[in-house]
Amino acid sequence: MTAEFRPNEFPAASGEQWRELVDAVLRKTGASFDSLVTKTYDGIELQPLYTLDDALEPYALAPVKQGWDVRQRHSVPDPVALMNDLEGGVTSLWLAVPASSLERLLDGVHLDLAPIVLDGSADAARAMLRIYDQAPVLATEVRGNLALRPSGEALDVIRDARSRFPGLRTVVVDALPFHDAGGSDSEELGASLALAVSYLRSLTGAGFTASEAFEQLEFRFAATADQFTTIAKLRAARRLWARVAEVSGVETVQVQHAVTSSAMMTRRDPWVNMLRTTVACLAAGLGGADSVTVQPFDAAIGLPDEFARRIARNTQNLLLEESHLGEVIDPAAGSWYVEQLTDALAVEAWKWFQEIERAGGLPSAHGLVAARIASTWAARSARLADRSDPITGVSEFPNLAEKPVVRDRAPGIDSDSQAPRGDAPPTSSVPSGSDTFGLPRVRYAQAFEELRDLADAQPERPLVFLATLGPVAAHTARATFAANLFNAGGFATPDAGATGSADEVARRFEESGARIAVLCGSDSSYADQAVATVEALRAAGAERVLLAGKKTDAEVDGFVHLGCPALEILTNTYGFLGIDKGAER
Repeated sequence: MTAEFRPNEFPAASGEQWRELVDAVLRKTGASFDSLVTKTYDGIELQPLYTLDDALEPYALAPVKQGWDVRQRHSVPDPVALMNDLEGGVTSLWLAVPASSLERLLDGVHLDLAPIVLDGSADAARAMLRIYDQAPVLATEVRGNLALRPSGEALDVIRDARSRFPGLRTVVVDALPFHDAGGSDSEELGASLALAVSYLRSLTGAGFTASEAFEQLEFRFAATADQFTTIAKLRAARRLWARVAEVSGVETVQVQHAVTSSAMMTRRDPWVNMLRTTVACLAAGLGGADSVTVQPFDAAIGLPDEFARRIARNTQNLLLEESHLGEVIDPAAGSWYVEQLTDALAVEAWKWFQEIERAGGLPSAHGLVAARIASTWAARSARLADRSDPITGVSEFPNLAEKPVVRDRAPGIDSDSQAPRGDAPPTSSVPSGSDTFGLPRVRYAQAFEELRDLADAQPERPLVFLATLGPVAAHTARATFAANLFNAGGFATPDAGATGSADEVARRFEESGARIAVLCGSDSSYADQAVATVEALRAAGAERVLLAGKKTDAEVDGFVHLGCPALEILTNTYGFLGIDKGAER
């Protein structure tokens, strides 16, 4: 006989009781409750627990729809790759190819089933309109976006497109430049809102009604591996746009195209990008995006191959067809955490939008936008440098034995990862749109990957010897930490293994051929052996001795520990060895 479950038999727990239990655990570790609170780059404090007291009325419901549009991008006119995508589940195409190649590329494509999104060229837009004229498709069935900037001659193309193909949008509000420059989520939202308003002004100034102007716009946002923030960002974006529409006397729903972040992609251990883009795609879908582009895992390296493209589209196919993520409307609605985060992002983004507007709006306020995002990138860079924001496979858990992934050069990829937009090619195969305001394009992994490149360029991989004290159990934790840190910079880290004396450690150091050693042991072994071991290492030729930990009586040259300035230590180690970026194989 099964016992009946009666929830009322269990007393309700209060927030005060939970806090008492948490504080009891924290006292044992010496940590404070504040250590459980995470502050975002927008200054939003994420609490460790959200309860009914934090509940807000859901407001950012996604439109009623089934699933989302699987949109993949093509930067070279390859009909085989394009048809493989369409036959493999892709439902719309994002084309950044020469206008002269469009007709050949789209030969055989059913344009009433596969909407086309272009990349901002007036010539390509005109060519696309001619293709629609000749295609066996009703004018009312044409969908997609010409992605034009509403100014100059492009306004004539927009008028022509609207008069002939009423369902075809013509303008993309591209928020990717603000994200790809290292900006925060609210900065991406606020700046894109200012950009959208500037487009509305251009369109209405050219004779479009407010309603007609709103109908031309589609928004493009970055989706990252921070799933809850991505969900909240897309929900907040709809709320912000609804407010602009309300003030303008228009009823509309924001059309969203989410693209997995270029900034989060890595060139080293690129296989991990499959995991990043899967989480980002999931978050974009749950956040209510109308269309999603999953970047192939090798997009930061060069032109994606067919395997990478297949994995990218099948990521979406699995989430849609097997996980059925598109069958629930706004599944995050009502989550105390997500609703609070959505609200906080919307508030911060609206403040930023108002600040831009007070400075004259975009593009007049481009200097303000660039300075603000540069400040955020500096703060982000500092956290990346000390690995507070870890990058799996690059700054954490690097694999020095990985086989490099080699790809053909793709349009838009340059070796200089901070090349200014417009002055040199960006570092990702995803474009930045028409309005980039001179913002740089960065990747979070770039500084560590430059050190890995430097190591690979040497005749022999540089060494840092791990001077391990005592049995393996006594030193494995700190030796693993030190190896992980120096491997992230491309250094090989031979170790002494289990040792019984300072002389044994020194002998194995000498055999390694290294010039730098890192002492790795337990607090007790440091107390007993550190002084003698450091002396023995220096006698054996060690030019620099570091210690994995924070304190010792031995005369060491520095410390490596959790939260240490990892990137600075790695860079200084190269400098000590006399290796600089000009060194070649």
